[in-house]
Amino acid sequence: MKIAVIGAGITGLYLAWRLSLVGNNVTVFEKRAEIGKVVCSGLISERLWNFIPENKKLVEHTIDFANVNFNAKTTKVKFRQKMLVLSHAELDRYVASLAEKAGVKIILNHKIEKIPEGFDRVIGTDGALSITRKLLKLPEPKFRTGLQFFTAEKNNSDFVDTWPTKNGFFWKIPRGDRVEYGIMEEQPAAKKLLDEFCEKLNVKIEGLQAWPIPGGMVVSNNPQVTLCGGDACGLTKPWSGGGVIWSLTAANILLRTFPDFEKYHKELKRFFGWQLFKTKTINKLGYFLGNYAPWLLPKEREIDSDFIL
Repeated sequence: MKIAVIGAGITGLYLAWRLSLVGNNVTVFEKRAEIGKVVCSGLISERLWNFIPENKKLVEHTIDFANVNFNAKTTKVKFRQKMLVLSHAELDRYVASLAEKAGVKIILNHKIEKIPEGFDRVIGTDGALSITRKLLKLPEPKFRTGLQFFTAEKNNSDFVDTWPTKNGFFWKIPRGDRVEYGIMEEQPAAKKLLDEFCEKLNVKIEGLQAWPIPGGMVVSNNPQVTLCGGDACGLTKPWSGGGVIWSLTAANILLRTFPDFEKYHKELKRFFGWQLFKTKTINKLGYFLGNYAPWLLPKEREIDSDFIL
């Protein structure tokens, strides 16, 4: 089949690679001049290697657990899978190389203004502000804001620190030769809270970057044009805003049901509808206990960082 993929992020490139491997003619359209998502924490579980060939050169650091710091208590959350600290941009370029070797055509500097014509199927993987989603006249997901900056501190700790807020959290991630700080919160509270947080920690904010973090689930109803990818669909983890593993999981559902987009839409809603419900519920419960009944929280707990239950 002749397939158009809109957006050269990891999900679009992964889909293009896998679809090309089984004989499809795939073209990827990317509006930017180069491949590589720059503004992103790049904290991804080692489950990543279940989707793409392992590449240890991408890994800057590894994380084993997180300290969740409430006002009256800190809970240690151990991860069943190690968390990889890596450059999202380098990860995207690595998957692009796999796609190109499989015969995928990647066209840069190509802004989409209408659904591409002459293709049997069109897949939108074009991020949080998806043009495909707008062209399909689908509802917008809810958005929070991510703010991020780095300091020159050297830190090789095997844990991250987080501090919950009403609608998100602060984070501190060691990356070996530098440390990343940031917040995920609703606007306009995010910047004010980050300023207050950094003042308490005596950390100077320099080179601040921002990006939108969608949440929820937006599903196409078109039999020939669909959305895939965490950000384009709004499929990001409610507790962390991370979207790579959820996005690649959605991509595998699409690959398994391809080219039947109607079946893909049903299976996507069945799988992630339950994931979203239970993770939002656990999130709210954890926030309530941490702030109002901290003695009920365990000192330590082990979780799957991608799929809580």
